[in-house]
Formats: sequence, structure tokens, C-alpha cells
Amino acid sequence: MRAGIFQNCDPGSFNELALEIFHYQAMRNSVYRRYLEYLGTDIMAIDDYSGIPFLPIGFFKTEKVVTGDFEEEATFSSSGTTGMLPAKHFVKDLALYHDSFLKGFRMVYGDPAEYRILALLPSYLERKDSSLVYMVDSLIKQGNHPESGFFLDDLELLAETLRSCSRMNEKTLLIGVSFALLDLAGKFTFSLGENIIVMETGGMKGRREEITREELHARLKKAFGIKAVHTEYGMTELLSQAYATADGKMLCPPWMKVLIRDIQDPFSFVPPGKTGAINVVDLANIYSCAFIETQDMGRLHPDGTFEVLGRTDHSDIRGCSLLIQ
Repeated sequence: MRAGIFQNCDPGSFNELALEIFHYQAMRNSVYRRYLEYLGTDIMAIDDYSGIPFLPIGFFKTEKVVTGDFEEEATFSSSGTTGMLPAKHFVKDLALYHDSFLKGFRMVYGDPAEYRILALLPSYLERKDSSLVYMVDSLIKQGNHPESGFFLDDLELLAETLRSCSRMNEKTLLIGVSFALLDLAGKFTFSLGENIIVMETGGMKGRREEITREELHARLKKAFGIKAVHTEYGMTELLSQAYATADGKMLCPPWMKVLIRDIQDPFSFVPPGKTGAINVVDLANIYSCAFIETQDMGRLHPDGTFEVLGRTDHSDIRGCSLLIQ
């Protein structure tokens, strides 16, 4: 099953793999099984992945969401908000996470070893259990370039490194959380070459006023002198990521799909072009839960890409927070 996720997953086999993992998790994941029982789900009647019930993401804060009995190799935690419980993802096999993020990155950007990777992730570096830091650190180690690394507070060194990579025409990826990229853009002026990719991972983390992605990208494009800002969409609860190379239009790897649910009816989906809340199928989540109902708003496009439009307003959602008592 694990090998098939990355080797055999294509549009024709996705549904079969998703149903196989669904049946496995319905039996072996006690939290998910209880949730399905609460809903009165007839497991054998489901023949398409769109009919699979999605687990509300809040369970990752209150329960140990695992499939099977194992001793985890790592536990990733979300940053959370002050006073709120962090989400936890118990990872049975770090090699599985490695396979997922490396294959997903290569599909969009090629070999990570070719890039100087400059990471501006202060809110994540303050913790030792960030899945994003683990991923970026692993990508950096693929190339082992002396310019690559994490820049916590030294924005001056980061600016100097960016300009140097631009002048030397070195293939470079600057990946940063939104508020930190805005801090960098507010202190320095740039005119970066086409060899530089600027990628935001979202999130103001309470450090700045929330703004739309369109406004964020407009500010960053102007500040860095670039034509497009890239986006990474991932989260603690997922082992896979989607990427957007322009206009915030995210593309999933073959083993990951996004559906948009109706905010008034969490068991119905809206067609492309309509706004709703994001559900994610991540087949790499074999040992946790592959079917996640997130708290993000989004919209699908006819070409299969999707946009993330912000967070849901819980006062407008009906029935998406059925938690196990």
C-alpha cells in the first residue's frame, strides 16, 4: 500500500488507493472509527473517495490520531495561538514524510540540490517540533551549499546573501513565513534576478495585521522586484504539500486532492468556481488520517488547481465540529 502511493498513484488509480486506505483506517484508527460510528457511516457502501467522511482537523488537538499501534519516530506540533492547544501529528515513519515532500518538491521545482535555500521561518524555529523546519532543513541538506541556511534575526545577512545569489545568477529559493518576508521587504530594497524564487508559507502568526494573499503578493513583488510570488500550502496534520508558482493557484501532487465543502453542509461539496471550506485527501497520511476537514476557505478551478482564501468563520459553519464526547 505504501509503495503504491508514490509509484502507482495516477488519476485512474487514486480512487482505488483512497478506498483501500479508508477501509484500513476505518478499522485500525480508533478515533476515526468512533467518528464514523457517530455519523452512522456504512463503510462498504462508499465507492468513491468524495463520499468518504472527512475527520475535522480539531481532533489532532484533542486526540491521538493514529492508525495502528506503533511507537512514533517523531511528533510534529503546530504553532497554535497563545492559550490554544497545539495540533500534534504522530509520525510512524519519517522516511514516508521524506518521500512525500521530496517527490512533491521535485515535481514542481526539480532537484532541491540545485538551489541555494534561504529560510526565514522565525516563528517555526522557536519550536523544535515543526514539520516545516524539518522539511526545509532536509531540502537544504540535499545541496549542502554554504549560502543555504536558516536566518532567524539576521535580516542584514539574508539581504546580502540574496543580492549575492542574484548577482551570481545562482538558483535560489527564499522560503519564509508571511510576516517575516514583509519585515525583510520593509527594511531593504531589492531588484532580484529571475534566478530567485520567493516563496511564502502563509501566516502572520499574530505579528502583523492579516491581509489577503493578493495584497501580500503585491507588496512582496514590488519590494523584491519580481514578477511572481510562489506559495507552499502544508500543515502539521499533513505529510504532503501543494505549491503555487503564480497567482496563488495551488497544484497538488498525484497522491493529494482537495475538495471544497459547503460551509452550511459539511457533507456536501461545491463545484469549481464556488467558495467553500477545504477538505484534503493526503494518501501519505497512512498512519494518521488521510481524510482531513480543514478550517481553511478556498476555491477550486476547472484546471484542478485551487486557491486558499483565508480561515473559516466558525459562526457560519453548521455541523463541521461534531467532536467525540
